[in-house]
Amino acid sequence: MKRFLTAALAALLLLTLPACGLLEKEENPPSQEPVSDPQPQEPEVPAAPTPEELAAQQVEEILSSLTLEEKVGQLFFVRVPEADAAADVSAYHLGGYILFGRDTADKTADGLIQTIQSYQDAAAADTGIPLLIGVDEEGGTVVRVSSNPHLRASKFRSPQSAYAAGGMEAVLADTREKDILLSALGFNVNLAPVADVSTDPDDFIYDRSFGQTADATADYVSQVVSQMAADNMGSVLKHFPGYGNNVDTHTGIAVDKRPLETFETSDFLPFQAGFQAGGGKTAVLVSHNIMTAVDDSLPASLSPAVHDLLRDDLGFSGVVMTDDLAMEAVAAYAADGAVAVMALEAGNDLVITTDYRTQIPKVIEAVEGGTLSEDTIDTACRRVLTWKQELGLI
Repeated sequence: MKRFLTAALAALLLLTLPACGLLEKEENPPSQEPVSDPQPQEPEVPAAPTPEELAAQQVEEILSSLTLEEKVGQLFFVRVPEADAAADVSAYHLGGYILFGRDTADKTADGLIQTIQSYQDAAAADTGIPLLIGVDEEGGTVVRVSSNPHLRASKFRSPQSAYAAGGMEAVLADTREKDILLSALGFNVNLAPVADVSTDPDDFIYDRSFGQTADATADYVSQVVSQMAADNMGSVLKHFPGYGNNVDTHTGIAVDKRPLETFETSDFLPFQAGFQAGGGKTAVLVSHNIMTAVDDSLPASLSPAVHDLLRDDLGFSGVVMTDDLAMEAVAAYAADGAVAVMALEAGNDLVITTDYRTQIPKVIEAVEGGTLSEDTIDTACRRVLTWKQELGLI
């Protein structure tokens, strides 16, 4: 009996030992490193838009708000008509007016200011987009404003004359005085400087040019365009690709047979200098000369190949405008009269013409009929709006 109790007690001890061991493990678990909660990630704050991005966004918003008719109208920088000028601003949604001697003759400063303001008031009531108000005030033989003694006591000197009198200091002083006078009257674009290279007094363009070598002309253009940009006056480099010794295209066709190398080493240099100096405040005017080295069949103003050269080879991204499409040199190139359609297809952003009342409906008709892409209109209008923005009009 005693042996049985002893065996039973031993068995009982064997049964309780694992339980005690397990209890011990539960009561004294092995120490572990505390697990820390991950730090919450700060949400990524998007970078603030740059001024350039905000400016581009503003242009896109305006562009998207315009009708086709309004976009097309913005592409026309036209001669002021003799009648109904303010009414036509809203009727055709015009991008700008260019004033000639007829429009400034005999006017007082106050009278001209009020006239220009009436055009801007019409634009404000229409699209709300201010007009480009331009003039050819080159100095010398082309003086649409200073030829009126009510606006300035004497005509502005030509660049050659100013330079002969006092070097670039005198040229820049004249430039600044022009900018101040034109701005006060309501102009925001001077269709200057002439960037053509000419050293021969027999050349048609000589009197309007700087009259010196390509390098000297490039320096002149660079400094003048820089001064105009500082004065917030829009500049227009003319007459791309370079007039050279060609005849006057106001009266007929000029065929320029010089090799491309001549343009690359001479005529293009002042234009390239102007691109760099003017930033977004300078535009380029394309002549009606036929540049056979690039396109032997179309005037430069209507040639896609010439515009590709300007955009792709020379890298100009600003506004490109035609010379006046009413000139005889281009009248014969559009059988149906839609020369503005050809100009926009070629790559121009602004059309200069007297005949806008005919040309604007033809452009709209071409878009609606599918022969002219609305993307072409949008691209040109975007550049025009951006130029206006650069000049502080938008």
